[in-house]
This record gives sequence, structure tokens and C-alpha cells, in this order.
Amino acid sequence: MEPFTVNIPESVIADLKNRIQNTRWPEEPEGSGWNYGTNETYLKELTSYWVNDYDWKMHEQQLNQHPQYTTRIDGILIHFQYIRGKGPNPKPLILTHGWPDSYYRFHKLIPLLTEGEQSFDLVIPSIPGFGFSDKTAVSSAKVADLWKKLMTEVLGYEKFCAAGGDIGMGVVKSLISKYPDVMEAVHLTDVGYPTGQEDPATMSEDEKQFAQFVQHWWYSEGAYAMVQSTKPQSLAYGLNDSPIGLAGWIISFINAGSPPELIETAFGGRDEMLTNIMIYWVTQTIGSSVRMYKEDAAALWSGTYVHQKSNVPAGVLVFPREAQFPKEWAERFVNVTSFKKMNEGGHFAALELPHIFADELRAFFYSVK
Repeated sequence: MEPFTVNIPESVIADLKNRIQNTRWPEEPEGSGWNYGTNETYLKELTSYWVNDYDWKMHEQQLNQHPQYTTRIDGILIHFQYIRGKGPNPKPLILTHGWPDSYYRFHKLIPLLTEGEQSFDLVIPSIPGFGFSDKTAVSSAKVADLWKKLMTEVLGYEKFCAAGGDIGMGVVKSLISKYPDVMEAVHLTDVGYPTGQEDPATMSEDEKQFAQFVQHWWYSEGAYAMVQSTKPQSLAYGLNDSPIGLAGWIISFINAGSPPELIETAFGGRDEMLTNIMIYWVTQTIGSSVRMYKEDAAALWSGTYVHQKSNVPAGVLVFPREAQFPKEWAERFVNVTSFKKMNEGGHFAALELPHIFADELRAFFYSVK
């Protein structure tokens, strides 16, 4: 373990602003709003704030508030935050982010989960290919291998808890499938989606309705996943070269789960959204991050990894601006011991509703005997 500090040269920030100011805007159909993707009027207004008001150095200091390290596992450099809980017997908990977010997804949870009698030793890594880890794209199953070694061999825990959603969901499911003996419990905000290979005779009516919703969602919002699973390199050239292209692509996905008026709130705020985009920009990891979709798709298509359900206790939260899967769908994949549908929130609940999310994590993990 080597201590790590975020320290981006000023020349990188100056280059960013120069690229933004020299953007060639494509124009958009009159009155199109958000129907064609990220709205240009909104993006121009956000860009003005990004160049003139957003303070990266202030947010860089915030990123450095908590201890962070790098370590090399299986030849891959892993960046992670490691914050010890202050309670009498904190539980080790690894939190795994998704795309298009980063380890920054969980920054608001740190003070909430490391204080009090029921606290946690928090481990918040950057998935390989994201943020300050190596720019090496690997499958979710391989990330699980790395996380198991990080928690047991590098940090020395015999058993630990894990939570995640989005790509993090795949990592967590791989952990309990491959390493159930070291997993105390897991927490998820999604469990996977119908692929069309399910036997309708085995599905409840609620599951069939869920499958129909997902099919419609993929046709209307799923283009990003198809591109990233098949032609990630073609996409990477533009996103790695243009900050406006990068922001437009990321914001388009954030908007997929939220109405336009909630797009910043859904990600915790305007500065939080820009800081997340900045992490991709300053590390030049957008290309390697989208390649992870290709790695997971290749593992699925080749049949080299099939998830096995285990007996590890699992808590599941379903937020209203997420796909509303029923409990019986979750029970196909994990040993559901807690299932709750929430009244508010969306895909990035750890940023949008940190206090509620932290309370749910604490209540679940400390209920597991």
C-alpha cells in the first residue's frame, strides 16, 4: 500500500478550458428539448459555469480529505480510499461504483458510515479502467477477484461486506458466487435484467411486466450500452479528445433516469456532476471505462463465466426512478433477506439521498447475524 494524493497539474486545467472555449457546437433541431439526447442549450449553460465558476482545486482538496492508497494486485494498479470506522467493532465494507460515475459516487457516505456505534471500515476503490486505477479494462468477474485479494490479502480481513449497483452489482454478484466463504453479506440496488432467454412459463406476471418494461427501455435508452459493448474504441476517440463530447455523453445517461429538471439533483448537485466528469477527463479513463462493457459482453457471449446463486445474505433496495423489478426476480440471483421499495430517489442514490442510503446500509448490515 502506497499513500496517494490527487494532484493534477495546472496545465491540464488550462488545456481543458482551452478545448471547451474552442468547441465546435453541432446545433440541434429546433424545439427538440432532450428528445435527441443531451440538450445543447443546457450544455452550453453548464459549460459556462464549468469554465468560469467551477473550482477544480477546491474539489481536489475535498478528494484528498480522506486517506487513499494504491496497491498492485495481479499486475494491476488499484486506487482506493480506506477510512477506518470509529465504532467499537466496525464492519469491513467495500463499495463498488458503476458507469458513468466513479469512486466519487460514495464520498457523501464516508462521514455517515464511519461514525457512531454501528460503523464501518470503508474501502472505496476505483474499478480498473476508471479514475486513478490503471487504465486496464477487465470483466466484472475479474474485478471480484481483485477485490477479494484487496480485502483479504492486502487489508487482512477474514470476512467482509460488499455493496454496489450498476457495474458494481455485477462485481458484488461475482463476489458471492466465487467467494461465498469470505462474504458476510451484500447489498444491491439492482440485480440484473431479462435477456430474452428466460422461460416465460417460469416467470410471474410481475416478472413478465418487468421484462416488457426493460425491453422498451433498451430500445429507447440502451444505445449507449450497445455501442460500448461492441465498438468502445470508436467511441473513445471523440470522448477522450473533447470535454464537451465527454460531458454530453455522460449527462445523456444521467438524464436517462431522471427528468431534465432533476438532472443535477439526481447526481447530488452541479459541482458533483462536474467533479465526476473531471475525474474521467484528468485521468483520461473514459476509453478504458467503456471498454469494460466489451469485456463483460465477451465473458457473457463466450460462456466463460456463469453466475451461481449463493447463500450469502443479500439486501435489495429499489428506488422509484429505477427499473421496478419484483422480489421474485431478485430471488433468482441472490439470497434475499431484505427487500424494500423506496419512496424517492434514483440510480445515484448515494449522491442524491446520502443520509437515507447510509441508514439503509447500516440497518441491513447490522441486522445480519
